[in-house]
Amino acid sequence: MSRVIVVTGTDTGIGKTVFAAALTAFLGASYWKPVQAGLEGETDSGTVRRLGEIPAGRIVPEAYRLRAPASPHLAAALEGFVIDPARLAIPPLSGPLVIEGAGGVMVPLTPELTFIDMFARWQLPLVLCARTSLGTINHTLLSVEALRRRAIPLLGVAFIGDAAPEAESAIAAIGRVPVLGRLPWIVPLGREGLQRAFRRAFAGQAFAGRGRCLSDDAT
Repeated sequence: MSRVIVVTGTDTGIGKTVFAAALTAFLGASYWKPVQAGLEGETDSGTVRRLGEIPAGRIVPEAYRLRAPASPHLAAALEGFVIDPARLAIPPLSGPLVIEGAGGVMVPLTPELTFIDMFARWQLPLVLCARTSLGTINHTLLSVEALRRRAIPLLGVAFIGDAAPEAESAIAAIGRVPVLGRLPWIVPLGREGLQRAFRRAFAGQAFAGRGRCLSDDAT
């Protein structure tokens, strides 16, 4: 199994942090949010630590903690600086690591650099989280196409929300991408319920191997 897995999403607010918390706990991994934009309330690292009951020593400090809840390039500009991609190098850890991006794959880190550019540099296996509500086919296929054009290793799509079998099957067929499973909404949301739902939805082998590289000629 790859020692590092990247978790990204098709949009913001779709539940990828909840998914990342469950995956981190499931793998016994460390967690890293390279850029946190928005510091009011609970941060994504705090959510992962709480929902996954992850020890503090396995939460890697963010490279950037930005006050404004905005795109990282804008949040950094509001504080008078530009994010340095050299600070986003993968932390040298001995155990497995889950890395969570911000928002969708094309979220800007600087005026010229997006998160997907960092994913392409890293060349790490990636899970794409997608909501199941209206519009997900378009958002997900566009994200898959963007990842494919950069030859980023894609483990597959993890859906989050109520069942939408027609949308899920359309994405799998048109996007030629594996569907890893679907994490349903969990009410109330807590560690035990989340882990039960995660184990039911995602077989362990779904996150094993090196991932599938979606090149332009993938079939």
